[in-house]
Amino acid sequence: GFEFVDKIVGGVIPRQYRPAVEKGVIGAMKKGILAGYPTVDIKATVYDGSYHPVDSSEMAFKVAGSMAFKKGATEANPILLEPIMDIEVIVPKEYMGDIIGDLNSKRGKIMGMEESSSGKQVIKAKIPQSEIFKYAIDLRSITQGRGTFTLKFSHYEEVPANIVQEIIAQAKEEEEEEKK
Repeated sequence: GFEFVDKIVGGVIPRQYRPAVEKGVIGAMKKGILAGYPTVDIKATVYDGSYHPVDSSEMAFKVAGSMAFKKGATEANPILLEPIMDIEVIVPKEYMGDIIGDLNSKRGKIMGMEESSSGKQVIKAKIPQSEIFKYAIDLRSITQGRGTFTLKFSHYEEVPANIVQEIIAQAKEEEEEEKK
């Protein structure tokens, strides 16, 4: 979530400009500071500032809010989160080892295994969503079309540091391409 707290004492920032500071923070949050991904779950407190009767404008306070957010967020050591999915894979017994190996290679965490009433194996795991975009193709290939799976969102989790570096490098590359 997002919480904006106004702790201005006196008139250092006139009331009519305070919403502009909040808009600046929200705009910067949407762009994020890590690879362009939005920032979530912050509390922004404005407690000081300055005002000039001639030079101050709504845009100036919006820019100030954006700049303050970027500075504060960078200093806060932000983390990148990724969606983690609950996956349930149902396969004939002979493919179980290959499926477990495949899920492990995709950063999956096996949570349990059981036999279904039809005699097939049910493998339950948690896996990053980014690793399973083409899972239907992989599963079909491994099981010769005899496996099925279901997915459900579970939670968000911190992206491992090595992968964060790859994501940031790729985002910078894409940004450079757009400038050309």
